[in-house]
Amino acid sequence: MAEVMSEATYVRHHKQKLVLVFSAMRHFAEELREAGWQVRYVRLDDPGNEGSLKAQTARTLDEIDGIERVIVTRPGEWRLLSDMEEWEGHFGCPVELREDTRFIASIRDFADWAEGRKSLRMEYFYRDMRRRTGLLMEGDKPAGGAWNFDQDNRRSLPASKDTPHRRDFRPDKITREVIDMVETRFPDHFGTLRAFRWGVTRSEAEAARDHFINDILPNFGDFQDAMARQEAFLWHSLLSAYLNLGLLDPLDVCRRAETAWKRGHAPLNAVEGFIRQILGWREYVRGLYWWRMPGYRETNHFGADRALPDFYWTGETDMACLREAVLHSRDHAYSHHIQRLMVTGNFALLAGIHPGEVNEWYMIVYADAYEWVELPNTHGMAIFADGGLMASKPYAASANYINKMSDFCSSCVYSPTRRTGERACPFNYLYWTFLDTHRERLKENGRMGLVMKNLEKKDEGELAEMRRLSDDFLAGIGAVPRG
Repeated sequence: MAEVMSEATYVRHHKQKLVLVFSAMRHFAEELREAGWQVRYVRLDDPGNEGSLKAQTARTLDEIDGIERVIVTRPGEWRLLSDMEEWEGHFGCPVELREDTRFIASIRDFADWAEGRKSLRMEYFYRDMRRRTGLLMEGDKPAGGAWNFDQDNRRSLPASKDTPHRRDFRPDKITREVIDMVETRFPDHFGTLRAFRWGVTRSEAEAARDHFINDILPNFGDFQDAMARQEAFLWHSLLSAYLNLGLLDPLDVCRRAETAWKRGHAPLNAVEGFIRQILGWREYVRGLYWWRMPGYRETNHFGADRALPDFYWTGETDMACLREAVLHSRDHAYSHHIQRLMVTGNFALLAGIHPGEVNEWYMIVYADAYEWVELPNTHGMAIFADGGLMASKPYAASANYINKMSDFCSSCVYSPTRRTGERACPFNYLYWTFLDTHRERLKENGRMGLVMKNLEKKDEGELAEMRRLSDDFLAGIGAVPRG
């Protein structure tokens, strides 16, 4: 096992993600040794660290006689697979790439499902996965008579609702050593380590899983789309980082959630919504990533070409919703999926931020971000850069959605009801300018019909004023066309 600089810096990962990964590696190495395995472990600061997995493997082959082959799990990112596929010729010995077992469906499973389909909608993949696993099924029918209960999962947070306490994990000696190393070696990376709270072992990840299912899952469904000031977590599970790192098994997590429903501990809308995120979305985006790479990341449906504003790094903006989402990301290496989709992602879509800059930001700021999961969610879902391969329509929204699903607007200098004039919310004039700019292309999307009819009713003078406000605002925050 090797901590290498190439993996720590191919993007400038959040400091908490670096600590999480390196500490989890070191703890796992100790568990293996205690179980009787011989472990050759190279720390980042060890003398002679070769800096990459390929070079470190080559050094091991040179230093140990009699190695007949290299066995490695298939990596989760295209850039690393492309490198590993050259290892056999470089090393002069067999290299066996084995299936990554952190998933329920294999890459081949998804490819077989996708082959020949005109539409690759997640919903149909999810239904097939339900049938295949038997999760939330009653014979050949979905439990409760419906495949999903989204209509029950869109409640805004009432003012009197107390949010749950979250399980924290105190850093031990190994983690404290990693924290010191990351602060020293990566001082300019995004994020803070003042309150590192992640579990770094399988037992800690399992404790977090049990805490969520026992104490939080019952309310997850109702409020999974809600957002609130100074509430980074609400009823979300915080399990994605552990699943993606391999500390939790996805099918086991789903079955435990299903058991909570069967025992009457959690309602069906909560359990189905949670299982869909793992059995549906997580499996689907991974399959889509490998189905469409490497060209997928190069698509740019709307020709977006603006630079990412500085406030995505600093949080220094008068827009309360964006400020909250960025500061959550800085402080926790986390922001829940509605903030990622409908705040930071929605703004990037409306403002025309270049997909490469948006994707890199999401890769950097989240502890659960790896390209197989980040790229489809961001590129396809949030900014519609793939032109509809993943989503059936752009998830573009004005301030009305954010005002409905959060309390951000009540503390903002901008008014969510104003499109022009003093205190007009940028989300409003950016939204209508986006629709107007891409009018002809959006008309081709059947799900945008009602919205586009509303656009046709807009006064041309108001549209011109909203375009002027959009141009002035974007120029003022540095979101200008790239040189």
